[in-house]
Amino acid sequence: MPDDIAPSAPPTPAKDTEKLSSRDIFEIIQHDGEEELDRPYGSLFWSGVAAGLMISLSVLGEAIFRTYLPDADWRYLLENLGYSLGFLVVILGRMQLFTENTITTVLPAMRDPVWRVFRRVLVLWSIVLAANVLGAFVVATAFAHGAVIPAELLPAITELSQHATGFAPLEAFQRAIPAGVLVAALVWMLPQSEGFEFFVIMTFTWLIAAGDFTHIVAGSVEMAFLLVQGELGLSTAIGAFFLPVLAGNVLGGTAIFALLAFGQVRRELPPTHDG
Repeated sequence: MPDDIAPSAPPTPAKDTEKLSSRDIFEIIQHDGEEELDRPYGSLFWSGVAAGLMISLSVLGEAIFRTYLPDADWRYLLENLGYSLGFLVVILGRMQLFTENTITTVLPAMRDPVWRVFRRVLVLWSIVLAANVLGAFVVATAFAHGAVIPAELLPAITELSQHATGFAPLEAFQRAIPAGVLVAALVWMLPQSEGFEFFVIMTFTWLIAAGDFTHIVAGSVEMAFLLVQGELGLSTAIGAFFLPVLAGNVLGGTAIFALLAFGQVRRELPPTHDG
């Protein structure tokens, strides 16, 4: 492991069969974050592209439910289960998703707050976000201009995309904050959810969709779907959707949840190598 990341031992096997404390969970996620920060940039990039491609299953799943379910009051709650599909594949498949990294890779920086660690976090964020968006554009182009999905799904994808990108910038930012908190909370809960990961991921990501919150990566598929068809201007896509949602997700995942998580355990942690 590079010298600029404070080493941390993985949890002991005994912890796996016990109820984990907040400190245990913090150290597990911190250790995962250190491993991510130590990965080659090429691995991060291709894992991020894969995540951007596979998160499109969230949009596709919602569109399938919306297309084939009857137009009833309960359809909204059921169709949002489709939103969980992409997250299940990405998270259980250990692909690089930007909003997961707003807590996972931030905890090592909070634990050892020196510039060289922050720099590595920023580099990882940049690589993963760019890769996620690239993957989103590739799959959105295939949806819009290829024959990879049935044509009868396209109206539903268009409706979902127009709704996701149709908020005013301030509202898009505000709706992104709960999504960032929920993804960070999901990451925080996974170490204690062995055997039930599927249901934890499904529940939290369904809540993002059912609450009509905005997510930068899943939303990038919808943004790209409209962009490649000329139905959304580039300046509107960036200024009214991408940047506000990105800021809101980061605020929710890092400035709110990660700081709160660190605050509750920081007095219980041993000193780092720098202090």
